[in-house]
Amino acid sequence: MNKTTRVILVTGAAGYVGEMLCARLVKRAEVELVIALDKSPQTDFLRQLPKLVYVEHNLAEVGWEGVVRQHNPDTIIHAAWEIRPYYGQPAKGWLLNVEGSRALFNFAFCEPTIKKLIHFSTAAVYGARQDNSLTHYFTEDEPGRDDSYIYAKEKKVVEELLLEQYNKTLAADLPAPQITVFRPAAITGPRGRYLRSRFGLQSALRGNLDNSPWYKVVKLLTKVVPVTPLWVRQFIHEDDVVGIMEHLCFGAVTWSYEVFNGTPTGKPVYGRDMARAVDKHRLVIHPYLVKCIFWIFWHLTKGKISTSPGSWRFYAYPILMSGEKLAREYRCRYESITAITYTDGEYQAALPPEDRDPAPLTKPEV
Repeated sequence: MNKTTRVILVTGAAGYVGEMLCARLVKRAEVELVIALDKSPQTDFLRQLPKLVYVEHNLAEVGWEGVVRQHNPDTIIHAAWEIRPYYGQPAKGWLLNVEGSRALFNFAFCEPTIKKLIHFSTAAVYGARQDNSLTHYFTEDEPGRDDSYIYAKEKKVVEELLLEQYNKTLAADLPAPQITVFRPAAITGPRGRYLRSRFGLQSALRGNLDNSPWYKVVKLLTKVVPVTPLWVRQFIHEDDVVGIMEHLCFGAVTWSYEVFNGTPTGKPVYGRDMARAVDKHRLVIHPYLVKCIFWIFWHLTKGKISTSPGSWRFYAYPILMSGEKLAREYRCRYESITAITYTDGEYQAALPPEDRDPAPLTKPEV
């Protein structure tokens, strides 16, 4: 890239990860402007950032392209995604996620100013299946697998769309942006656990949910840590995710198309580890009990609690990824267990003193 300054488009900018990316990018001297695009209104967090222009628009609807084009972006970080499926309206989620991504990819491959495209995928593309084991670690060379869980299915489809468009562009002997696909494990950290209103595994186990009637039921069910015999998770710290994105945007990376599993190397988090982390007892349950509970919550809450069809298997069966390839590019500062245990990091200062770790984790230098 010959540009001395950079203009970066971040989709999903009002989301958990998007806000952190924008906050870090605007601090860099080589960044002239961050274009923050999201279908939701601008947040107070983003409103205070310098060098940022906000575009409130749905990617699946025409109109955002002209607004973005006038700023001549050279890099796109695609973090936009509607994670919670719409109850009884699967086509709505498909429009937002798949067709919205298709529109963004069309833009990226047609605009001569775009030199880099970084796409957030997910570990879920590998599929949580009963025959997965605690010893097999998926590598980036293994393809995504079909799944009924709509989040995993849509992410796999979007990865396929991106690769197909890249191959067509090369076959036509046309220039293509550098492509990086990032498949993160569960993202966590003090901002995710304490400063954002998010429903997820850690929020439920730590009791960080609001007091709505259904969430009270969830809190009751998580007085213990219910895990299946094959329960295991990998986590990546929010600071590492942002650091990886900085490396992909500004580091000496030379590939044309590459895929990375977003997980630290080292031991994952097993059921007993999670129970110790939240100071609760572990209760081993059968996978089909998880299936029944998810089915009940999905239909009784009409999707308000994110327990969509097929998602139960991701709480019952393992998906373990190898982080060796990523480690050759970026050394994660937090392991999976420290990512969920410690509150130190860029956002610890915003926590109430009683919620902070008295002794911050000593981490190796990147």
